[in-house]
Amino acid sequence: MVLLEALITGGIAGGVYGLLALGLSLQYGVARILNLAYGEAVILAGIATFLLYQGLGLSPLVSLAVLPPLSFLLHLLFHRILFLPLVGRTLALDGTTEGRIILLTFGVSFLVQGLLAAEGGGRIFSYSYLSQGVALGPSAVALNRLLACFLGLALIGLTHLFLRRTRMGMAIRALSREPEEVLLVGVPAARLAGYLFALGGGVAAAAGVLFSMFLALTPAMGPEFTLKALVVVVLGGLQGTAGVLVGGLVLGVAEALVTRLVSPGLSLAAVYGLFVLGVLYLRGQRETVRQ
Repeated sequence: MVLLEALITGGIAGGVYGLLALGLSLQYGVARILNLAYGEAVILAGIATFLLYQGLGLSPLVSLAVLPPLSFLLHLLFHRILFLPLVGRTLALDGTTEGRIILLTFGVSFLVQGLLAAEGGGRIFSYSYLSQGVALGPSAVALNRLLACFLGLALIGLTHLFLRRTRMGMAIRALSREPEEVLLVGVPAARLAGYLFALGGGVAAAAGVLFSMFLALTPAMGPEFTLKALVVVVLGGLQGTAGVLVGGLVLGVAEALVTRLVSPGLSLAAVYGLFVLGVLYLRGQRETVRQ
């Protein structure tokens, strides 16, 4: 019974984790930017949702329609000012440039954390929204978690359709595989990568809104969200929407099993363990397949 409850809870969390990782997958897999400040975008959106709900009485669903477009515009501006001079027009990165990008995003992460700590300190941002339980098999699940999972899966599905059924989606998939060759057919690689980086920021904001519906957030949780997104990306192998769904499900179930069967305090340790195993084992498996 406990095992089944953990699987149900983990599966529901996996839908939101999949959306969390989708934005980082777009930024890293296509725009070629490993954004270590990704979690801060999630936290900012979550805190903004709390403030809008408490201050103006706006539903998180309204925030879901408002905050991601704002995050998109902000990330587009950041890409053009901070990253475009580094990645260049062809997105041909060497080891030195990649290292500078990682350090830059690391610095942005610390900057945002410092600003949040100065304004919010140790404050916990939490509100009650659709918190009543709903019977689901042998367990009761909060309605806000179910809604967050449904919306997360819906947004992943819309992204999948966009990437598979549109002309721009075809260009994006080509860019993710052959960034230099797409220039030969007239695809503006740098501009498209900027839009993808911005789209990843919008997805991060959407994930932040959904997490705020059922999690108590603190200004210091940004790196934790970045880590979880990285774990899902590593597990999914940058395989688009299918990859983030599988990786999110694995992470959600692993966290739920450790929380229920071992100790809630070890749930983050399980995340670190998955990351190490993913880097050491899955990377080697994929390299063997490519060879």
